[in-house]
Amino acid sequence: MRRLVYAAPLLIIFLLYLQLVSSQLPSDQVSAMIRVYEIFQNDTGPGPSFVWNDVGKNSNPCSWKGVYCSHDNSSINKLSFSLFSISTSEFLSPLCTFPTLESLDVSNNQLSSIPDEFFTGCGEVSGLKLLNFSKNKLDGSLPTFNGFRMLEFLDFSHNSLKGEIRLQLDGLDSLRTLNLSHNIFTGTIPTNLGKVNLLEELQLSTNLFSGEIPAQIIRYKNLRLIDLSLNELSGSIPQELGELTRLETLLLSVNNLSGGIPSSLSNVTTLQRFAANQNKFNGTIPSGITSYLRSLDLSFNKLTGTIPSDLLSGSNLQSLDLSYNELDGSIPADISTRLFRLRLGSNSLNGTLPAGSLGSLVELMYLELDNNSLTGPVPSELSMCKQLALLNLAQNRLTGLLPPELGNITNLQVLNLQLNKLVGEIPPQITMLNRLQKLNLSRNSLNGSIPMSISSLKNLANLNLQGNNLIGPIPDSIGSIDSLRELQLGKNQLSGQVPVMPQKLQIALNLSYNLFSGPIPITLSRLTELEILDLSNNRFSGKIPEFLSGMTSLTQLVLSNNELSGLIPTFGNYVTVDTKGNKDLIYAKSNPPLAPQRKRKSLASDIVIAVASAAMAIGLLMMIAVFISRKYNRINDENMQSIEDSAPPEVVRGNLLTPNSIHRSNIDFRTAMKAVADPSNIMLKTRFSTYYKAMMPSGVSYFVKKLNWSDKIFQLGSHEKFGEELEVLGKLCNSNVMIPLAYVLTVDSAYLFYDFAPKGTLSNVLHYRRGSTLDWASRYSIAIGVSQGLTFLHECNSGPILLLDLSSRSIMLKSLNEPQVGDIELCKVIDPLKSTSNLSTVAGSVGYIPPEYAYTMRVTAAGNIYSFGVVLLELLTGKPAVSGGTELAKWVLSNSKQQNKWDQILDVSVSKTSPAVRSQMLAVLKVALACVSVSPESRPKMKSVLRMLLNAR
Repeated sequence: MRRLVYAAPLLIIFLLYLQLVSSQLPSDQVSAMIRVYEIFQNDTGPGPSFVWNDVGKNSNPCSWKGVYCSHDNSSINKLSFSLFSISTSEFLSPLCTFPTLESLDVSNNQLSSIPDEFFTGCGEVSGLKLLNFSKNKLDGSLPTFNGFRMLEFLDFSHNSLKGEIRLQLDGLDSLRTLNLSHNIFTGTIPTNLGKVNLLEELQLSTNLFSGEIPAQIIRYKNLRLIDLSLNELSGSIPQELGELTRLETLLLSVNNLSGGIPSSLSNVTTLQRFAANQNKFNGTIPSGITSYLRSLDLSFNKLTGTIPSDLLSGSNLQSLDLSYNELDGSIPADISTRLFRLRLGSNSLNGTLPAGSLGSLVELMYLELDNNSLTGPVPSELSMCKQLALLNLAQNRLTGLLPPELGNITNLQVLNLQLNKLVGEIPPQITMLNRLQKLNLSRNSLNGSIPMSISSLKNLANLNLQGNNLIGPIPDSIGSIDSLRELQLGKNQLSGQVPVMPQKLQIALNLSYNLFSGPIPITLSRLTELEILDLSNNRFSGKIPEFLSGMTSLTQLVLSNNELSGLIPTFGNYVTVDTKGNKDLIYAKSNPPLAPQRKRKSLASDIVIAVASAAMAIGLLMMIAVFISRKYNRINDENMQSIEDSAPPEVVRGNLLTPNSIHRSNIDFRTAMKAVADPSNIMLKTRFSTYYKAMMPSGVSYFVKKLNWSDKIFQLGSHEKFGEELEVLGKLCNSNVMIPLAYVLTVDSAYLFYDFAPKGTLSNVLHYRRGSTLDWASRYSIAIGVSQGLTFLHECNSGPILLLDLSSRSIMLKSLNEPQVGDIELCKVIDPLKSTSNLSTVAGSVGYIPPEYAYTMRVTAAGNIYSFGVVLLELLTGKPAVSGGTELAKWVLSNSKQQNKWDQILDVSVSKTSPAVRSQMLAVLKVALACVSVSPESRPKMKSVLRMLLNAR
């Protein structure tokens, strides 16, 4: 029997051979395919043997997956092994025996090297036209290509190749497409790219190329695409590029380029897209440059002067971004009716809005003119822009009433009009915008009351009306806006009772600086996900309710300057509490201030006073002790009763995912379920989960994270499917990612087990740790660790793992040198389409949400990059992602226009420690700014972010 078992593989191969030789393929190609099959069977990767596990049933290689033959099956012409999870490169050399091979695609695998025999052998294959090695793990230098005389397409993108490119590609006479983007190449832009100069596409983005853009590039007259973005190029754009008469796309974003925008580009009649954002270009914008363009992005530069009168009128122009420059003057009135995106924010533009022209833009979807000096009214003609999804006119000098016609823009999702001089009442027609998700009218001079019909905005996630002159009560119906996550009503003259608030409020509830009175309403206890509660500067009275200390999601509680009294409850270390200005509050743990010294009258009188004072003090202490004792006993009795009433969840299914024997012996499901039944073990509450600390019988603690299985946005309705997803995640291995070790499923919940992180969240350590400031070495180490974790997730062999909610609260710290990215399972088990609103209400926390999530239902890698950029900004500035209603990313972008003021952005308590620290922080700031770019296309990939951070050392 044993001999038969050993002989089985040989028998299969022999039978395969007998069947294959009877096919029409030449014998050398048959033999080569058998050899490739054998190599795949022995590959340690999970994919190749599985992909071809049924070749015995389909013995003709022309029927194998990824093998494409001629129409009569007489030769193999094309091989596509993309996404085969191949880790060995041994199979490559046999393929070079196919004289008829035209195309070889081995992208999206795990190859770390290519044997030299491949280049010597395949270089002689006269018909080979395409080689694709993209998205592997190749490192070292780019090999020299000798032969390959017919090769037209070469792609080595998304690897880790390094070094300079000199003459390695000079012999490729037929090369038309070259993609070396997303590597670590250095040196200057290569110009020896084939002697015949047939090149049509040159993609070198996201490397470390430096120096100037070579004028010799115009030798390649057929160039249609040039992508040199995300490098370290300097100097100016050569005027000679205007001689490339077939150029369609020119991408130079995120470099150190300077000088002016060459006017010669206006002569390229084929040019459709030109992006040179995030550089140091200066001077004026040349006239005529948009004559043929569809898309122009010159944002984040130092361009000056006025906008040319013809710039917006190009007949093909669809997208224009000039934001974050130093442009002045008025907005031209001649605007292309094909325009769907217009961004002119953060300049010095003045004058009134061209009302008539804007009203004719029937395809306009995004209009951003914020942070300028525009005057006059908000044009009612904007109501004609029926496709408008985002209208941002914030931080200007606009006056007059809010036009009620805005209520006719039925597709509007974001309306930002804050920081203007608008007056009058909020027109009730605004509440007809049933797709509206964000409404910001703060810091104007609006009066009247909040419209009673505000509850009609069923998709509203963020409502900011603070800093106006609003009066009257908050409408009771506001509690029915289930999608609301943030409510900012501070600095008005609102009064009456605080109504029942939407239960899903998470980011902030700000009622400060109003006229509310009476006790703090118990209905606030239902806000179990709320992070910031500000009731300061009102007339609230009575005791601070005990339920506030039990709201474990709170990170900031502001009760200052009210009329509160009684004993202050004990709050956890995770929350910052401000109670100053309430003279009748009793501080249970603080010592009374020392009495001032006075002159001695006589020994006898001092003794009498001392004895009397002592007696009074003892009496007072006894009364306080009795009060505290009763209070403590009552709280404990309530907690004990609650624990007794809450039985441990009944386990329907439990499974250990980790192969680690220590974890497998430590984790005890029954003990863990007892721990989650006790509210005192709650460590953190987030929107989708609750973290508990569970100590096992061995004395080792673990995080147990509870997911609300019954929430309708959780897409996995079966235990089996949920378990399958977790099994995949449990096989991951990276020290900077929170990998699930085990899981327990109950009827209505899922519980995931993780290594315990003693330091807690990055948010708590960075923003709420009292008495010490996190040094730069720790912050930089955390930045590197998080970026390593994200790179691992984005580059997973089985496909990228994207994060639904990346923030400093989802990053756990096992130590200051070992951060871990958490919540990796959420994107697997949550369906945004089942949300009551848009993706931005499900994916991400306010301050971390990329702008494009307001208009899409798809989580993206670029969105994760944006969120990570905000985390970097938190580390650099020491500020939270949202402060006083202002998002950190927007604040940094508006203050980074002039690089000589970047020091003002940094946390000065850290940057001043040494010149080396300051220099490194400025280098990391440049990376962060690239990550939070408004345009998703301009953000670097995570692997490039990691590389740039490492280079900042």
